[in-house]
Amino acid sequence: MRVLIIEDEVRLNNIIKKGFVEDGFAVDQAYDGEEGQYLAENEQYDLVVLDLMLPKIDGITVCKNLRKKKSKTPIIILTAKSTVEDKIIGLDSGADDYITKPFSFVEFRSRVHALIRRSHQDPSPILEVDGLVLNPLSHVVTRDKNQIKLTPKEFAILELLMRNKEEVTTRTKIIEHVWDYNFEGMSNIVDVLIVTLRKKIGNGYKNKLIKTIHGVGYTI
Repeated sequence: MRVLIIEDEVRLNNIIKKGFVEDGFAVDQAYDGEEGQYLAENEQYDLVVLDLMLPKIDGITVCKNLRKKKSKTPIIILTAKSTVEDKIIGLDSGADDYITKPFSFVEFRSRVHALIRRSHQDPSPILEVDGLVLNPLSHVVTRDKNQIKLTPKEFAILELLMRNKEEVTTRTKIIEHVWDYNFEGMSNIVDVLIVTLRKKIGNGYKNKLIKTIHGVGYTI
């Protein structure tokens, strides 16, 4: 999954990024409302973390502008503004959730995953396809109860495929959701990782689960 953090406090921005990276997310960062709004409008994200008191364009305006442009990306406001009136204004501007600073990262993490599940219409945090089970919270993958060890990028690709099961996921979409804005890797990196991922989850099974749709992408 890929997230955008719009937070002008550099240290906090980096702390949040570190937590997301440890969870296997691809992360882009913006330090003012103008840059954040530009990225949110022009890149594909599974979630936006938005501060309210931002330079150039405040968070409420950013949120309203994104919703005016029909963006359906989940937005979670993270701010020091803690009054009931502030929360009402934030949620009425189009945000999906509102957390006040200081905050528990464990709670924040749970809310993030809940919003992403809701946006993908997944009622359960556990993803399952034909005995293959992926838990986004614990980062455990099993097939018929046998644990499979994956790298963070392999895990992220598998999660994306499983959230879009029975649909074709293009290479471009995989890159947009699994790598950040500054990615400049090999042109065939997706194909390479799919090969290793297919081996790891398909070893010993006739049904390899991940199918290649030639010239388009992959499906599970």
